[in-house]
Amino acid sequence: MKIFSEDYTLNVERVGQEIAVSDNFDIIERQILGFGGEMTLFFVDGFAKDAEMQKLMQFFGGQKECHGAEDFIKRLPYIEADICKSPTEFIHGVLSGQCGILSDRFPDRAVLLDVRTYPSRSVGEPDSDRVMQGAHDGFVETLITNTALLRRRIRDPRLTMRHFNIGGSSGTDVVLCYMRGVADENYVNIVAEKLRKIKPKSLTLGSQSLSESLIRTGWWNPFPKIRTTERPDTGAAQVLEGSILVICDTSPQVMILPTSLPYYLQQTDDYYFPPLTGTYLRLVRSFILILSVLITPLWYLLVENAEILPEALSFLIPDSPGAIPLILQLFLTEIAIDGLKIASMNTPDMLSNSLSVVSALILGDFAVNVGWICEDVILYMAFVAIANFAQQNRELGYAFKFFRMIILALVYLFGLPGFIGGIVLFCIAAASNSTVIGPHSYLYPLLPFNGKALARLVFRTKKADFREEVGLSQSDAQTPDKK
Repeated sequence: MKIFSEDYTLNVERVGQEIAVSDNFDIIERQILGFGGEMTLFFVDGFAKDAEMQKLMQFFGGQKECHGAEDFIKRLPYIEADICKSPTEFIHGVLSGQCGILSDRFPDRAVLLDVRTYPSRSVGEPDSDRVMQGAHDGFVETLITNTALLRRRIRDPRLTMRHFNIGGSSGTDVVLCYMRGVADENYVNIVAEKLRKIKPKSLTLGSQSLSESLIRTGWWNPFPKIRTTERPDTGAAQVLEGSILVICDTSPQVMILPTSLPYYLQQTDDYYFPPLTGTYLRLVRSFILILSVLITPLWYLLVENAEILPEALSFLIPDSPGAIPLILQLFLTEIAIDGLKIASMNTPDMLSNSLSVVSALILGDFAVNVGWICEDVILYMAFVAIANFAQQNRELGYAFKFFRMIILALVYLFGLPGFIGGIVLFCIAAASNSTVIGPHSYLYPLLPFNGKALARLVFRTKKADFREEVGLSQSDAQTPDKK
């Protein structure tokens, strides 16, 4: 049934069968008298606002006549109401939380009222990206709340929110957010076309399912394919700088496109401190992240070539290397750290902090005392474990971890050539990482090189004038005094 028939009773029967009203206790079919005829309302009990539904039904019962669907909409004291002719659209609207209305006053059409309210949590600060100063709100799992958080920060008519419905069975709502005239129009069209073409069976995992549908190649490369944020202030800043946001319903992570590896070195806290402090934090973060990849392979390389070390660096050689070969100690400790993380995530909140600390202390001290692992390995691996938290993206942290282990294995097999080859492999993997096609590579602004953009990444300078930041002309962005 592609369109509604002229038979109101048949339409009600078919819709009721299609959504299996008799088999689903939470789908309500309610028949009432209103507008001089009979009406049938379909809605999901958990989504409908009870107070508004009661007021609407009282209003329906008080109306004596209706001259078609258009007249019904004009008389309706409700903001969000649409007419539809397709039963498929009608059923999708009902299952999405809208109230569907069929009436014998306009049997060939239906009306959808957006009276839904989704279960949602408060817009509290996300655990994965906290700041010491600044805003403490975060995206949630409700799409309309997330778009409102962005609208609150960007009151500009050029802010555009394009809607898509993706995911087959899940029918997930997705919004493409960008600044018209600021974002690259060609890139916007590319991303929009990709969203139209993908046909996943469902998007039950939200943004993660969507990102895997957008990028189906490069599964072997551990670098993150798409940058995400849970902070509305970060999302708004990225939009003003010309980026595109992809907001997926049921997910608090908002995707930022295009994606570039050096931009992971920025964090929101940098911009809530003075430029000097923000620059210092960014440089420290960059140094720690680079060191977290190289510290254990470099230390192992120096230990294996102790005869060439100068006297000043002799302290790097452990006094008692332990009963297990150093290479196995390093790999076992890498695995043990992940085991502690997994155990901590599955531990009740009341015990997680104490259990993780006690486990690390007991296991580390026990391993050293019995001679399995030397103290130097515990020291360097403790630094590595802490360094992973210098940036908030866990996927990037695991990418660094995998390449640290690969470089370590290459050093064990080939020595200094293996160390150099591992670094080269790291750079090749970063440069060749698959992401949503954009105007720049994954290593931009290093490749292609852009000195100004690189300087803005490395040094936290004062914010540029808005015209310069978004690329507007003088006539396009007048100051309030000139208006």
